[in-house]
Amino acid sequence: MPPPPPAAVVWFRLGLRLHDNDALLAALRDTITPPASAATASSRVLLPIFNLDPHYVHTARIGVRRWIFLLESLRDLDASLRARGSRLLVVRGDPERVMPVLWRRAGVDRMYWMWQDAHPYVTHRDRAIQTLAEAEGAQVTVTGGTVLYDCAEVIRRNGGRPPLTYQSFLGVTAKMPAPPPPAPAPDALPPVSDADVRRLVDAFAGAAAEERVGSGGEGTRKKGDGDGVFVKAAGPNGNFDVPALEEFDFERLEPGEESPHRGGESVAMKVLEAYMAQKRKVMTFEKPKTSPAAFNPADTTVLSPHLKFGTLSPRTLYHRLKAIYATGQHTQPPVSLLGQLLWRDFYYTAATGTPNYGRMAGNPICRQINWWCQDGETDDRNPIAAKHLKAWTEGRTGYPWIDAIMVQLRKEGWIHHLARHSVACFLTRGDLFISWERGAEVFEELLLDHDWSLNVGNWMWLSASAFFHQYFRVYSPVGFGKKYDKEGKFIKRYLPVLRKLPAQYIYEPWKAPKAVLKTAGVELGVNYPRPIVDHDVVSKVNMGRMKEAYDKHNDSGPMEEGSEDEERVAAGKAAASATKQKGKRKQAAERTIDEFVTKTKRKK
Repeated sequence: MPPPPPAAVVWFRLGLRLHDNDALLAALRDTITPPASAATASSRVLLPIFNLDPHYVHTARIGVRRWIFLLESLRDLDASLRARGSRLLVVRGDPERVMPVLWRRAGVDRMYWMWQDAHPYVTHRDRAIQTLAEAEGAQVTVTGGTVLYDCAEVIRRNGGRPPLTYQSFLGVTAKMPAPPPPAPAPDALPPVSDADVRRLVDAFAGAAAEERVGSGGEGTRKKGDGDGVFVKAAGPNGNFDVPALEEFDFERLEPGEESPHRGGESVAMKVLEAYMAQKRKVMTFEKPKTSPAAFNPADTTVLSPHLKFGTLSPRTLYHRLKAIYATGQHTQPPVSLLGQLLWRDFYYTAATGTPNYGRMAGNPICRQINWWCQDGETDDRNPIAAKHLKAWTEGRTGYPWIDAIMVQLRKEGWIHHLARHSVACFLTRGDLFISWERGAEVFEELLLDHDWSLNVGNWMWLSASAFFHQYFRVYSPVGFGKKYDKEGKFIKRYLPVLRKLPAQYIYEPWKAPKAVLKTAGVELGVNYPRPIVDHDVVSKVNMGRMKEAYDKHNDSGPMEEGSEDEERVAAGKAAASATKQKGKRKQAAERTIDEFVTKTKRKK
């Protein structure tokens, strides 16, 4: 019996789509029209694989709603592949253990994947897999497609360092070739037959049998193989199918508890088309003018989860926007829709070129600030900080605007960008003075669109640790929400205990007379907490702490391009004159960081 034909693997990670998938296109080119000879065009099997990595199941912070979004995206991808004669093969297990089985026992001699990001785990994993594959003679091709501009090339063109202001980033990318048009999804794909599936089943069965030592097929396993990973690789049904949620150790969600935001490439394209059909809205979009209090529907695209999972190509969104912009006058970066997409590239590039990007310690662009809870959820220096962190996480700060946002995050997995600004400022420099790393961890668990580069970058920005340095611009946990929702409809939606409170007190229930509270059914300290801090007091204390941290930083010399000179000078002047700003702080607190960026750009 002749040996099975060689196989190529397309490793889907966070590019869960068929349209504009560079790795898939590269594999198709090599599989259907091999460079060596067109005569062997049909001899290579193409295996679309997703690896269910136990690191993400057991170690990473991923909440149930993001798992649901991922599983929906995998099912959608599998359906699209099947409609084209193929299918998705989900291989369970540590990639450094299960992937070698593919080229040692399943005849795989080529692997293709899209570069994902600069996360330390991802970087280590990819290097390890590439080294293992090439040592066995398998060819590895790593493509782009995750971002608009190659991060390494941006860094090279910027003198070997990532541009650390948005304007300098735009200056570099303006001189680079525009992102190419997106490629459509292929109409057909090489089939994955039952024999191909059996090939994988047999490969892992053989690997499992080889692990056993001793007589009669029983006995002990080799060191490190006691979990029977090869036996489990094909899943409980033995056919590498997309897992069900029950395969994971999650509490079952009750009806109505699911996120309203669904996963999958087909969903992403529908959301994209619906938004792009609102041409006027696209042309005039300005992020600071969208409302963080809007719900059903939200006041922005809500495409971020699809960009995170790669169910939507960033190049597809880029070129759709450019086509609409070509028809008339439109808003500009940083506040335009295209500007929002470019922020994504900005943070990816910063993460790629910054050592220890994900933490404060050892991070050359991050100011070293003496936050509470720097090393974990508790702090012996301030025992109350742990209670504050828990209250913030659970939406029990006593500030309805903050609490409603955190409840929305926990229930739906998505909150508006300006809502993220509010709660991040409150946790860090605004009110609780808790490390931004703790906030980033909570967002990592709860956000559907959690993207390491963006999440860390935004937390450093909003805590005035990097990128942004006007630390005295503090979001009011009362006044900011009122700008967008005077009646408090958003608060009443997510904090139903307060729904009967008059609008006059919905943002500050502690100011309501006892009779009003009683009529509304609100018992402060019982069914809704009193404020855990006095914002007017602690915000001023924290400004002093920030000034001290900035002064120490300036004494120690400049950061490694943590900010450009004009921003550093502006921050220093602001700190020196902070005591003269009392009459202006209330107004400044109501202005958003995005508005500040826009005005800075216009001055230039």
